[in-house]
Amino acid sequence: MRHFRSSEELFRLAPVVKERIQKVLAAAGIASRRAVEEMVQQGRVAVNGKVMVELPILVDPERDKVMVDDEPVRLRHDRSRGADGRPHEHVYILMNKPKGVYSTNVAQGEQTRAIDLLPPGFQERVYPVGRLDADSQGLLLLTNDGELTNKLTHPRFGVSKTYRAIVDGFVHGDQLNELKRGIWLADPHKGVGFKTGRSYISIVKRTKNRSTLDITIKEGRNRQVRRMLAKVGHKVRELTRVKFGPIELRDLKPGQSRLLFPREVAALRSAVFVERPSRPHSPSE
Repeated sequence: MRHFRSSEELFRLAPVVKERIQKVLAAAGIASRRAVEEMVQQGRVAVNGKVMVELPILVDPERDKVMVDDEPVRLRHDRSRGADGRPHEHVYILMNKPKGVYSTNVAQGEQTRAIDLLPPGFQERVYPVGRLDADSQGLLLLTNDGELTNKLTHPRFGVSKTYRAIVDGFVHGDQLNELKRGIWLADPHKGVGFKTGRSYISIVKRTKNRSTLDITIKEGRNRQVRRMLAKVGHKVRELTRVKFGPIELRDLKPGQSRLLFPREVAALRSAVFVERPSRPHSPSE
């Protein structure tokens, strides 16, 4: 039997185990897996000093050096247990994200991040579930449960999101029908067009100069609701996410956050329990 002179020698001879960059950065609390994919395409991720812009990317958390936006990332090698040897507990947070706050864990300049608004002394590393752009406000979920995050944000599971949009002008019936059926938009990353899925839209209030709509979609493309409304000629003045799956914002004030109740966590899990695409609801249903 061979005897190793040091633990370093044993480490060097150990088999290399590589994981996808999406999984590794999600485990480190940087962003959800889908958000990491976009970060790679935008040239924001470097591995061992080399900027990577194409997937798949496989890394060894024990050996490789990963940077996001020129900042080194401390990779989490063991997600199941902390430094004290005790298992990590999953945390689920509901936040009312104000405008001007970024749903990213990577600091860029003087940007205020959603995690910066968590109560002082909060120790768990959590990351946003999906995206909510800085110009928008409202319901943002944060968690360290990577598996649930991946399912909640993956198009395969079709978890709905509802936004309240205040737009310029009177939105007419034909425009509403066009939005409900789906809008053709351009994909800036792939250079091709795509059609949005069917949407459910309800009118909250309409005047000659302004309309307020509740729009429910089952996708999560960048600034999708704003782009859909712009395509039919209405500029969004204010956009608030009021519902994510079964979770509602209700009376939580901007900047406030709270832990989800166990029944709410169970409802989120039920929303992605069936592992096949759900049949989209007709706007008339």
